[in-house]
Amino acid sequence: MSVELSVKQSQSESGRGLQPPPLFQLPLTAQDPSDNDQQTQLQLSESNPEAQQQAKPRWINPRRLLLLLLGFSLSSAILGLFYYMHYNHQKRNIQTVTPCLSPACRWASARLSISADPFTQPCDYFLFACGSDVLSPEKGGRQRGQGIPGHPQNQKENAGRTERKGQRKEKIPDRRTVLLQYLREILEADDRPASTAVQKAKAFYRSCLGTKSIETAGADPFLALIQKLGGWAVSGQWNRTDFNSTLSLLMRDYATFPFFNLYAGKDPNEIPRETAKRYIQIDQPDLLIPVQWNSKTLKSQAETQTLRPFLESCQRYLALLGAPPSRSMIHVGTFISLSSELAVAAAPLRFRLSRGQLYQRTTIGELQKQAPGIDWLGCLRAAFHPLPLFKDDHVLLHNLPYIMQMSRTIGKWLVKHELSTSPVHTYMVLNLLHTLIPALDSRFSETANNLSLALGEAGGVADRWKRCVSETERGFGHVLTHLLSERTAHREAEEIIQNIFSSFKSTLRELKWTDQKSLQFVMKKVESLIPRLWTTKEISSEAELDLLFSKVTVGTNSFFSNYVQLLSFRRKRRNELLTGRAEAADSLSVTPFLLGDELLFPMGMFIPPLFHPTYPRAMNYGLMGFLIAKDILHLILPDVYSQSEMVHAVGECVWAHYLAVTKGEAGGGGEFSLSAGQRQEVWVQYSALQIALQAYHQSLKNHPRDTSISGLSHTRLFLTSFSQVHCDSDAYSQFMPLEPSFLITVICSKSDLCPESLQCPNKTQQHSLETC
Repeated sequence: MSVELSVKQSQSESGRGLQPPPLFQLPLTAQDPSDNDQQTQLQLSESNPEAQQQAKPRWINPRRLLLLLLGFSLSSAILGLFYYMHYNHQKRNIQTVTPCLSPACRWASARLSISADPFTQPCDYFLFACGSDVLSPEKGGRQRGQGIPGHPQNQKENAGRTERKGQRKEKIPDRRTVLLQYLREILEADDRPASTAVQKAKAFYRSCLGTKSIETAGADPFLALIQKLGGWAVSGQWNRTDFNSTLSLLMRDYATFPFFNLYAGKDPNEIPRETAKRYIQIDQPDLLIPVQWNSKTLKSQAETQTLRPFLESCQRYLALLGAPPSRSMIHVGTFISLSSELAVAAAPLRFRLSRGQLYQRTTIGELQKQAPGIDWLGCLRAAFHPLPLFKDDHVLLHNLPYIMQMSRTIGKWLVKHELSTSPVHTYMVLNLLHTLIPALDSRFSETANNLSLALGEAGGVADRWKRCVSETERGFGHVLTHLLSERTAHREAEEIIQNIFSSFKSTLRELKWTDQKSLQFVMKKVESLIPRLWTTKEISSEAELDLLFSKVTVGTNSFFSNYVQLLSFRRKRRNELLTGRAEAADSLSVTPFLLGDELLFPMGMFIPPLFHPTYPRAMNYGLMGFLIAKDILHLILPDVYSQSEMVHAVGECVWAHYLAVTKGEAGGGGEFSLSAGQRQEVWVQYSALQIALQAYHQSLKNHPRDTSISGLSHTRLFLTSFSQVHCDSDAYSQFMPLEPSFLITVICSKSDLCPESLQCPNKTQQHSLETC
């Protein structure tokens, strides 16, 4: 897409009475026209000093003098009329850009005042690159992403990335943090009488914040639960409970799945997809032991450097639970050995996809024959109680080799070791501990965090309020969704969704494709999509919420019991998903998703400071509009690099601009090229900015009036709002080699929308570079 077409002022703006004032700054005062008239007359009289000094000739023709005076008067009248019309036209333009004075706008104005302005401080963001190890001359611009972009496994890795050195000025946090902050405000608000379900959600949140009672309780609540389950061999007191009975109990009441994971969802291979039924899906578990995939042996294995910190964390857990040191090492050793054997057949998602191991259909009866170590019918009935299940019911498997290996391993260990040290039972109890760590005192979470730090995964313990909001969301998701829906500006959100999607389709038509088949395939897919705001239909009133949570009792001083109670409540959610009474989509998500022929945008996206109905549209489009466009491009065109040469060209062009201004700076780009994934991400974000700007200009054509904040013109406010985007704010940031706000410099390099001074001093002038 041509940059000029996207960023230059439309010629029709002047015709519709919305011509932005020069250099973005809104004029605060206007000159009195009478003063200008006097000044004009003074200049006219002063322009011919000789005529003032000479005496009027006695031989002048009176008729000629009269004609001269009439001509001069007529010229003055025309000039005055022209100036009057021009002044009133400018005055009308100024009046169309009125300040936004809502509380949300005042807050946004205060935030912008402490943020780096890309127009007055154009070089402040040049020294930052996205991710400390994304680019270096030694690495040659390699890709950091090892898994499938957007997959939960990668999201966990991104969440643990530490903030790089050299803190930026104030920027908006990542979208997940923004949502948690907004939900926190809802949970802590005491603005009106709440329904019973809302009161329970807020009480649960407050009990989570009550760390004093949690710290005082220590490990006692978990030890009492172990005794309720029949004890364990680590303490020397165990009733030798049946393996399948204990496993069924953990899955039913405690949402703990030590040996395999359970989901409920549709089969994507089933046609038609819109009416496809839902199945129980069985997957490999989230193993506690850290393992790595060996591409040569095609097996997962634990490595020495990761086993040592894992062993130390296991010993620490047993010590916190009062295990005698003499017995601790024996149980830790057998736990690691069993974990290692189970992990051998676990495989990464991409490998299983390439081997066709996903969505393999079988019956519960056939699964029992293939993996007899588990009582499949009994365990599944417990996990989905009270739904009726039978041997002939179909299930979907996501790693049959693992399931068979797991069955053999359990059978072997039950025969050889269970009568002596009971390692299988201990394995299940330690998995239960992992589930309940959020409800225990800080010593347990610190142990888990220390292990993550040793493995290079996490960046510190999350703030307590974040953990409590997340746990409240998991337990009372229906309540928070209802409260969020009441506060969402549905009409304004729908409008920006539709406008951005329309601009996105225009971009696709302008994109140069390698072949027409690719274009036709993508356009057919896009034209069939229905973009809309996602609003759940499961719960429509507070009365329904009260009925749903009627059997939930929340105590003020026992977060552990509150937490355990809501674990069993998750079973109801699984049942609703299986029977089709609930949508599989998460309305509290922060990114859009595809569901059949619908492109759905969760309500959790449209919250301040990212979006607000009283914000100027320039601000909403510059920030949320850009994020929506970027999400759509990622979702619809994941492999666009191989489908269009423009992606490579634009990526290299933007990178050339970046090198021109960062060469020689600390943290600068350096003389090396980008990887294919990095070029694609640069193109995605550059195109998303153009799409959002184009959609905003179209919005102004339809509705010319817009407000502003901080005295900024429309386009400058749009770009300044965009500059608030944090480069680590989504799962694809690992591919972005530069701060998104640098794209303003690229767009402004050939545009009359931006000040000519948008250049770094003592740097290569960008006017010599081509337009991207």
